[in-house]
Amino acid sequence: MQPLATLLQIYRQDPQPIYLQLAAQLIDLIRKGILRPDYRLPSTRALASGLTIHRKTVIQAYDELIAQGWLQTQVGSGTFVSQHLPELSPRPLFSADVFNPAKQAGFPFHPTPHLDRQPLKAQARYHLDDGFPDARLAPVQELSRAYRSQLLASNPYIRLGYNDPSGSRWLREELAIYLNATRGLRAEPENILIVRGTMMGVYLASTALLQPGDEVAVEEYTWSGARMNFLQAGARVTPVPVDAYGIDVDALEQICQQRPLRMLYLTSHHQYPTTVPLRADRRMRLLALAQAYKFIVFEDDYDYDFHYESKPLFPLASADLGGMVLYSGSFTKTISPAFRVGYLVGPENVIQHLAKLRRIVDRQGDTLLENAMAELLHMGVIQRHIRKSLRMYRHRRDLFCDYLQTELGHVVDFQKPEGGMSVWTTFDSGINLVRLAEKALQKDLYLSNGTAHESVFRKENVARLGFASSTEEELVCCVKILKSLL
Repeated sequence: MQPLATLLQIYRQDPQPIYLQLAAQLIDLIRKGILRPDYRLPSTRALASGLTIHRKTVIQAYDELIAQGWLQTQVGSGTFVSQHLPELSPRPLFSADVFNPAKQAGFPFHPTPHLDRQPLKAQARYHLDDGFPDARLAPVQELSRAYRSQLLASNPYIRLGYNDPSGSRWLREELAIYLNATRGLRAEPENILIVRGTMMGVYLASTALLQPGDEVAVEEYTWSGARMNFLQAGARVTPVPVDAYGIDVDALEQICQQRPLRMLYLTSHHQYPTTVPLRADRRMRLLALAQAYKFIVFEDDYDYDFHYESKPLFPLASADLGGMVLYSGSFTKTISPAFRVGYLVGPENVIQHLAKLRRIVDRQGDTLLENAMAELLHMGVIQRHIRKSLRMYRHRRDLFCDYLQTELGHVVDFQKPEGGMSVWTTFDSGINLVRLAEKALQKDLYLSNGTAHESVFRKENVARLGFASSTEEELVCCVKILKSLL
């Protein structure tokens, strides 16, 4: 056989380390039978000389293959291809000329229509989305350093092993400090459950706290993800009217007087999707109703951090003296949807129960990411990111609303939102939003067609137009494309 060095090639421009290149090529030669079991490899010095690389690189490659079982050493004799290779070819269970993956199940299966959902975002250059943060502003470098620090930290058995289903203790401690300071809560780490996002929080609460036939009240316009979870749990979903001051508490009280209510799902800070804040007096009445009629308040505070006008009101959970509120938040709206870290805050016994359920659904979250987020909170990185984003989003809101009014004021109506990342926009009744969204996508603009926000009480031509995730120049282009289609 020709010298081994002539069968190997080193690509110095390749980002893969040279020792891994060498290891991969040696494995390939073994698999092909060119290097057979008991074949004696050249010494590390000889192979390094033949390849014009450092001897330590060859030592690394040999050590890697010994660790994997491809090579073995014999003291005083050298390094050989193993007699028992680590790969065994599996035998087929049966032989068939053609075997295609099944498209239809052979067992009974009944899809549930309420799980059907419009994709949140299509791939387009421009987007007036549901109200997402600008991922370009995310503190990616700081998070990357923190994650790497956690990955390389001491005691890998704990860092990389099974952990508390309630979530990282460090993150729960930092969140308690953060939420108590910014939301007026009185939470301890034991009151906090870390989840992957609001969707998981709603799922856990629905599964653990609802029984088939229970009634859940939601705002007439509401988040479809929450509604799907309630229906999946077998609950009856009852919409409650919303006006310029939030949910109609009188209408809610009438429901309570007529029949038992198990849960209220509420977006109090900026009502989803209309963006209106719930007035202070209604918040207090709502808490009194919950206490009197013993229904759970699931408070989804999805974008509390972004308020542009006067000082925002604290959430209902800050004034909850009776343990009636489950408070939900997430970093997906603060930083980016890709960072799946959220939290539920509630009575300790309920949080313990939800953690037990979480354990059989997802076992635990990404402990490394959770600890990295804890580090960013502890160092003030997330707080600084929020302040910077707040200034940026306020400017984008002002520019977008002004330009939208100037260019399309004759066919749209809206109120400039006090906070949040989108504008609740009513289009002229003669405009078909579904068709408009289709035409916009052809122009490389994603636009909500409004079907995700339909109300059972009113038939309105409305859609959320998100501004936070686009630059000022991109927002101008979005409005120009819309104008060209109307």
